[in-house]
Amino acid sequence: MLRLRRRGLHPAQAVVVGFASVILAGTFLLLLPISATDGRPPSFVDALFTATSAVCVTGLTVLDTVTFWSPFGQVMILLMIQLGGLGIMIFASLVGLLLARKMSVRSRLNTASEAKSVGFDDVRGLVRGIVLISFTIEGATAILLFLRFLLGYGYGVGEAAWHAVFHAISSFNNAGFALYSDNLIGFVDDPFICLPIAAAVILGGLGFPVIMQLRKEFRRPLHWSMNTKLVLWGTLVLLVGGTAYITVLEWDNVATLGTLDPGAKVLAGFFQSVQTRTAGFNSVDIGAMHDQTWLGMDVLMFIGAGPAGTAGGIKVTTFALLFFVMMTELRGDPAVNIFGKRLSRAVQRQAITIVLIAVGAVMAGTLALMLLVEEDLDRTLFEAVSAFGTVGLSTGLTPELPDPGRLVLVVLMFMGRLGPLTLGSAIALRHRRILYEFPKERPAVG
Repeated sequence: MLRLRRRGLHPAQAVVVGFASVILAGTFLLLLPISATDGRPPSFVDALFTATSAVCVTGLTVLDTVTFWSPFGQVMILLMIQLGGLGIMIFASLVGLLLARKMSVRSRLNTASEAKSVGFDDVRGLVRGIVLISFTIEGATAILLFLRFLLGYGYGVGEAAWHAVFHAISSFNNAGFALYSDNLIGFVDDPFICLPIAAAVILGGLGFPVIMQLRKEFRRPLHWSMNTKLVLWGTLVLLVGGTAYITVLEWDNVATLGTLDPGAKVLAGFFQSVQTRTAGFNSVDIGAMHDQTWLGMDVLMFIGAGPAGTAGGIKVTTFALLFFVMMTELRGDPAVNIFGKRLSRAVQRQAITIVLIAVGAVMAGTLALMLLVEEDLDRTLFEAVSAFGTVGLSTGLTPELPDPGRLVLVVLMFMGRLGPLTLGSAIALRHRRILYEFPKERPAVG
């Protein structure tokens, strides 16, 4: 292990370099004249922003996906979404398996780091499982959308297939890119479009470890890991709570849900609650929502979804762990116990570290945006949280930002996709033996 570290990058560093390399490659591909509809490539900052948003599966856009980018450009964006969702190290390991049918020790370490695997003995099986799950869910979603586009909207076979595949991949990978200038507002009351996309977003947000365990032990919940239980319960609570929160606050807002019938209002509220889990599609005008709704969505976007999947945010497990830590402290219990298991103190420190770094990044990004543009806190905070949480929802501010502001969001998207995950992996893989302890002292707290 020590020799591997001396000869190459730390696994966490390899993940960062891998994502950065794909983003740069994608940027130069989008700068090609063939990538733009009129043959005039975008500016470097706009290409970099789009590539980062695609690889980091965010969905924030500064250029209209359907009108600015040519079919070639749209295909490149879709490929970057798929690469970013699967994971660069996982994709590299898949290529290695297909070509050489084996993986080096370093490849297994890098893949385990990216997938947040507790070990790396069966990384080949992990890679195969992740790819199989991704393609299966994307394929099922694409079939449902294809039938709806073909039979319900009169699309030709080719057009229906392209729209179905694009939105299936974008939804499962929690990217939020759409082939419509108004995203999915035109389908706000269509459950045959909204529900398959929402289902794919939820499944992608659960995380591959959870899906793989449910596939094997769905009928044996007693065998589920703490991670699986936390993700499932956290997802359920946040989805239901988010749906109720958004629907109630926007019920009479004529610019969002007010003109819809009651069933469509609930559907739209549920759909937007799902998107705050880091997908980024919108079936209503986000910029027309109430400030109070934005604030609640900020919280949901910051939390995000499950770890080791296609979602961003600090992750629902991190939020749940800190909740249980707080309840343990309030009750005065000696240890944090969750679902009959004791929580490691090291995991508690990791969760606190990730949250503090995330808060610092969002606050710094918000402050930078406020200094660059004359906008109020509500909109700038929303854009910063959306970028860091790799969500992709926008109040309409992002396309209006100057290049420095767009670069701020680029940094936030990159940190949001890799920062907490890489930090957690780096801490988990770090083993430092200390042969002494300092004396304890208890300062005043609170």
